[in-house]
Amino acid sequence: MSMKAKEASIVADRGLAAEGKLKIDWVQAHMPVLNQIREQFEKEQPFKGLKVSICLHLEAKTAYLAKVVQAGGAEVTITGSNPLSTQDDVCAALVEDGITVFAKYDPHPQEFKELMVRALESKPDLIIDDGGDFATILHGERPDLMEKLRGGAEETTTGIIKLKALQKEGALKFPMVAVNDAYCKHLFDNRYGTGQSAWDGFIRTTNLIVTGKTVVVVGYGWCGKGVAMRAKGLGANVIVTEVDAIKAVEAHMDGFQVMPMVEAAKHGDMFVTVTGNKYVINGEHYPHMKNGAILANAGHFDVEFSKPDLAAVAKEIRTVRKNIEEYRLHDGRSIYVLAEGRLVNLAAGDGHPAEIMDMTFALQAVALKYVNDNYRELGPGVVSVPYELDERVARTKLEALGIRIDALTEDQKQYLDSWSS
Repeated sequence: MSMKAKEASIVADRGLAAEGKLKIDWVQAHMPVLNQIREQFEKEQPFKGLKVSICLHLEAKTAYLAKVVQAGGAEVTITGSNPLSTQDDVCAALVEDGITVFAKYDPHPQEFKELMVRALESKPDLIIDDGGDFATILHGERPDLMEKLRGGAEETTTGIIKLKALQKEGALKFPMVAVNDAYCKHLFDNRYGTGQSAWDGFIRTTNLIVTGKTVVVVGYGWCGKGVAMRAKGLGANVIVTEVDAIKAVEAHMDGFQVMPMVEAAKHGDMFVTVTGNKYVINGEHYPHMKNGAILANAGHFDVEFSKPDLAAVAKEIRTVRKNIEEYRLHDGRSIYVLAEGRLVNLAAGDGHPAEIMDMTFALQAVALKYVNDNYRELGPGVVSVPYELDERVARTKLEALGIRIDALTEDQKQYLDSWSS
């Protein structure tokens, strides 16, 4: 064990390391793409002598990504991007493996922020960010911590929105690869990953049946598509709410009812928000909801439905089951909130399946190498994942699945590149 990691780390209980190691071993066995990249990194040592700070949901799959980056020669520091998704046993296991960890489950909000700052105080050369948390700190109160920073990679839609806002103002100081926008991320992670894991967390937490219920999916981006598709597969009647006309037409043609939230509020038994925006369910909507309606968030931050508005009309708030708060309203109705409005798939579950995160975290690993190899030429800004990296991850995944595909002949390539027949 690295004595530096052991001495510096702040975790809840180092005695949990053996349990965390079993979790990491399990996901490693189901992440063949990342395993192949680890082998390459061990040989090439692309991060030798560099410091890498990571801010992601700190569970087993993230832990294995950290170990892959470490295998590439990096000195790795990691923190959690959500106070309720951090798994203490996984944190302890990472410390044993020589990774510096600043994370614990459900810290006080101020401590949560302080742990993020601690993870940046190593003054990293590279970062992996989630939701723009690191970027916000570095461009806000602690610009002194980015004096060595070459760049990094961002995991989420929410984070990319923040980065593009910084870029628009001319304030973004380093290149950040928009991993979320890669095909192998949003097509699979956002759709199939969120689609399954959101319902995993919902069902595990409530122990209720979905079949026959009316589910309102708020937002029909890639995550919303996945949540709606899986709700339909579970036997639910699905309503979609949207502000984007094109996505609303798509939801309609996919076979879902589409209506404004104020109307959907009257029908929903279960509500899942996946917008990346704030207060898409608010005080205008709560008076219309059924007694027993359940609210869950699968967007990034805990602002998608307004808890202050709900609390304002409640006479009592009590925890009725782990990760379920009941808001008893003055008119006698009860509305239930899962996982404090935080990401239901991670705060009340284990996140996306390992096979899905295999592709996403493979992209993170190769994107980090890409930005390190090219940061001088790239310069500050939001950077797209090169298509060849995207395709490489997909081809490696196909190999792991034992699936073969066709290839274009030279004649076919020439035909596609020609304007004449």
